[in-house]
Amino acid sequence: MNLPTYFISHGGGPWPYMEDMRKAMHVLEESLVDIPRQLPHKPKAILMISAHWEDHAFRVMSNPAPGMLYDYGGFPEHTYHVHYSAPGSHELAERVIELIRSAGLPALADAQRGFDHGAFAPLAVMYPDADMPVVQLSLRAGLAPAEHLALGRALAPLRAEGVLIIGSGLSYHNLRRFGPLAKEPSSSFDDWLQDSLIASSTTERVARLINWEEAPAARVAHPREEHLLPLMVAVGAAEDEVASCVYHEENIFGGVVASSFRFGAIA
Repeated sequence: MNLPTYFISHGGGPWPYMEDMRKAMHVLEESLVDIPRQLPHKPKAILMISAHWEDHAFRVMSNPAPGMLYDYGGFPEHTYHVHYSAPGSHELAERVIELIRSAGLPALADAQRGFDHGAFAPLAVMYPDADMPVVQLSLRAGLAPAEHLALGRALAPLRAEGVLIIGSGLSYHNLRRFGPLAKEPSSSFDDWLQDSLIASSTTERVARLINWEEAPAARVAHPREEHLLPLMVAVGAAEDEVASCVYHEENIFGGVVASSFRFGAIA
């Protein structure tokens, strides 16, 4: 049975490791905890497409024992020593590279890359035991929506092989307009996302995503689109399947409206 795919809003920095921040993000935490319960079976592995990794080609983490990448600043000292101990998978990395190259897209192995917070922060909540292999996959520089939808299509066979595909970003990502200033643009963009992903036909959904810059408040919500592009991969890998909103909050980060989505029905 095919696993669904997900686009998750992953929160801010190392939030699961900070008591006050984790409490403030309890709605997000509840949604992440619920994802494993939605699956027909426990995944054999996770493929995580993080907004925090870009390269000239699609880079695939191939280290069997990935380290950590503390890609944030200004947080308490202990958050620079946390460790998510999930193993990597050289076998899955090779399979991912094979699928991407078969689709005519560039892919390279990366044996040095560690888990960034777009991966380890949500996974620390979803799978705190870190007991299954996790492989990260980068975005490609240029951030072309059609290319990342094509990437998702290339990866679709993994769903029948027990691999959970997660695109990790944020449905609104304008660090200069968090707080009350985020309310109007994030709400407008979220309304467009809900309509495009859930209320539109699958064909229209793809067309809207390719032309996402035409959405209301698009460039306010995403001055740079790296936190939106993981959505394209999740959609491409489940292109003809139903979408559901699995997380929605109207006051995260002091005023941001944010959402997460599943593609594929619950068994």
